Amino acid sequence: MPAPRTVLLTGAAGGLGTLMRNLLPAFDYELRLLDIRPIEGDPDAITADLADRKALREAVRGVDAILHLAGISLEAPFEKILKANIEGTYNLYEAAREEGVGRIVFASSNHAVGFTPRPRGDDPLIPIDTPRRPDTFYGLSKSFGEDLAQLYWDKYGLETVSVRIGSCFPEPTSVRMLSVWMSPPDGARLFHAALTAENVGHTVVYGSSANTRLWWDLSTARALGYEPQDDSEQFAEKLIAEQGELEPGNIAHDYLGGAFVSDPPIWPY
Repeated sequence: MPAPRTVLLTGAAGGLGTLMRNLLPAFDYELRLLDIRPIEGDPDAITADLADRKALREAVRGVDAILHLAGISLEAPFEKILKANIEGTYNLYEAAREEGVGRIVFASSNHAVGFTPRPRGDDPLIPIDTPRRPDTFYGLSKSFGEDLAQLYWDKYGLETVSVRIGSCFPEPTSVRMLSVWMSPPDGARLFHAALTAENVGHTVVYGSSANTRLWWDLSTARALGYEPQDDSEQFAEKLIAEQGELEPGNIAHDYLGGAFVSDPPIWPY
């Protein structure tokens, strides 16, 4: 599709949102920013809760696409996840449908499949069609978001690319993260591809850089036109010296979701 000019960026004050609001303008996007918290230095940013359906409808009016990063990004009590991640995502999709927005890029997560055993040795990369096995209420909310996206494509023709993000930080902070890390520049490249690829319907992709220790298959992301340029291996020696290699038999090391699979989750993950 033609590159959208105006993109609503939800969760613009969060960690990933802050990275993307600095990187995406290089792709010639005009960003309309939304967050529950005020964004310092931007008087035009919209301060609104995802529960405010009137404000959401006004926020999406006239945009070409939506990059939906808002919500709770770690495990939390179900009541909070329900309000922010499940009901909030539904409210955004309804606003998009009502205003005729054609595409949403949804920040899903690897935690939607977190109880998938991580590959070892010569095991094949984890395919995108692996059965969903959420590891937390947070992961469950991302599974809901993927199903909601499928419903709105099948029923209303609203396209979505659901990106199962690994960990998008300036550099990885754990040995596990060496396998799922997505550099911020690669994150911007992937979101740009997801916003502009043609005929995506509802497409699910994994979101990471082209890491030497990669666990999952990036083929559906590459099919959108994504060409990752970074690799976490440059950080491996330091992290392994500090933390050691992943240990078989350690529940936080055996599954894709890392420490999210433990009860309660063990931090850092």
